[in-house]
Amino acid sequence: MSRFELKLPQMGESVAEATLTSWLKEIGDTIEMDEAVFEIATDKVDSEVPSEVDGVLVEKLFDVDAVVKVGQTVAIIEINGGDSESAETDYPPQVVEVSRAHIAEVEQSVSGAREVVSDGTMDYGSGERFYSPLVRNIAKQEGLSMADLDRISGSGSEGRVTKNDILEYITARKSAKGQPEAKMTEPDQEDRDNKIVGDVKTEPIKVERIKIGETKPEEVKQGSDNGDEHIPLTRMGKLIAQHMIASVATSAHVQSFVEVDVTNIVNWRNRVKDGFEKREGEKLTFTPIFLEAVALALKKFPMINISLEGDTVIKKKNINIGMAAALPDGNLIVPVIKNADQLNLVGMAKAVNDLAKRSRNNALKPDEVMDGTYTVTNVGTFGSVFGTPIINQPQVGILALGAIRKEPSVIETKEGDFIGIRSKMYLSHSYDHRVVNGALGGMFVKAVADYLEAWDVNREI
Repeated sequence: MSRFELKLPQMGESVAEATLTSWLKEIGDTIEMDEAVFEIATDKVDSEVPSEVDGVLVEKLFDVDAVVKVGQTVAIIEINGGDSESAETDYPPQVVEVSRAHIAEVEQSVSGAREVVSDGTMDYGSGERFYSPLVRNIAKQEGLSMADLDRISGSGSEGRVTKNDILEYITARKSAKGQPEAKMTEPDQEDRDNKIVGDVKTEPIKVERIKIGETKPEEVKQGSDNGDEHIPLTRMGKLIAQHMIASVATSAHVQSFVEVDVTNIVNWRNRVKDGFEKREGEKLTFTPIFLEAVALALKKFPMINISLEGDTVIKKKNINIGMAAALPDGNLIVPVIKNADQLNLVGMAKAVNDLAKRSRNNALKPDEVMDGTYTVTNVGTFGSVFGTPIINQPQVGILALGAIRKEPSVIETKEGDFIGIRSKMYLSHSYDHRVVNGALGGMFVKAVADYLEAWDVNREI
């Protein structure tokens, strides 16, 4: 037998680590090539990691909720057909090295927890509830008491408190008390940004996706005698709640609304969609048409394609449009179409369909939900005429597309005005009034509307 090391794959240039959220296979299970072995989560996206070989899972090197770095070995798979080898055979040097490094990290964290006790401060191991060394070290760094820890609702296996749980609690605690951020012992900027705790570095929570995970039936708790149900938020639900509150607290949200006559677009799409699908093998929806209009408007008004950092405006070179996608299971995620202004309508349609399909299959890569510079959301999918969406930080604008409806409308012609049936919709533009004034915000959404109303009904695609 020979052994194969299943490593955490590279998930994008900016992703260096991920949290192992669950094991899909147990030791001794037979695994086929491309079959998922475990699930991981970053601050951007959840995904499964498949096996690259056929074999049997013989060892797990990390527990659930562990933070794994890209390139580290997570599991050992025994492959049939290799050199005969007993179960007692030593692992290859690389595996031993990874295991020793992991053990050393854990021992160091445990040692830090023991120092808390020897220094006469809180003994986080004295209660009945189990807390990992990482959680204990974070609690020590932030000055949490045992009672504080016991108040945290754990989202890990069997209710264990994870890194994200304690960081969320600390953030909420400081917001409630109006306390400033705790001072770090090291003044280095990178340390402050990454919140280094002991020797374990944890990335700050930065959420560009919007995903509400399903609540499992066993997580629904019966409430009082009146039949109320107490449904705990999922891990991603907590992150979303924090992200939405932070956005409203950060940006001065204002909205501009424009009604658009999209009759020409509706008629044109009805005429060409069948031929397009037959030729390209892709459906032609309204979404790529609207995204094309947004990309053109962003080129015309580049001061919408910005972010604000402190007192500095960052004018983005690339136009990367986030496309909020509603999923059948209740999830909502925002994949990003990079360099959207460089795509023709065919390319835009294929990009939209590809990202939407892989969103539904939970197959997006972390880089595909990052670096958005502007977001579009389709509230018309749910029958809404218009909406007031919350800005996706650190962007400064988001556009909501309302439902397309047939309405009686006054049509102006050279021969006079008359009443006709037209297809109309509302565009709702939320923008950050700290850096985008009403004139710019209004002109931008009007530019999108003008482009859509001037649609060439003879356009070839």
